[in-house]
Amino acid sequence: EVQLVESGGGLVQAGGSLRLSCAASGFTFDDYDMGWFRQAPGKPREGVSCINHGDGSTYYANSMKGRFTISSENAKNTVYLQMNSLEPEDTAVYYCAAMISCGSSWSPRSWGQGTQVTVSS
Repeated sequence: EVQLVESGGGLVQAGGSLRLSCAASGFTFDDYDMGWFRQAPGKPREGVSCINHGDGSTYYANSMKGRFTISSENAKNTVYLQMNSLEPEDTAVYYCAAMISCGSSWSPRSWGQGTQVTVSS
């Protein structure tokens, strides 16, 4: 059974930083790309970033470029999202996803339960 458990969310002031973690189990970590998505109240879920385990390429939504960094630690079956220069608009529930593809298209396969990130102004 695929399990994705996020942690690291919380309340932070604008300009601050958080690092999200996603511990994966129940599948061969290297066989799937991994990604982060988010959903703000009243808005659809959107892609934040993903990492292609095949070639190590990383991808970011335009508004996150330069502020967020995704990384993967295969020995721990864990993917991270370092978020810097946070803005109130980044407030959302952040979801980890095991992905079928990360590249020209982002195709999530399985989801974690989400972790709340709240950025105060």
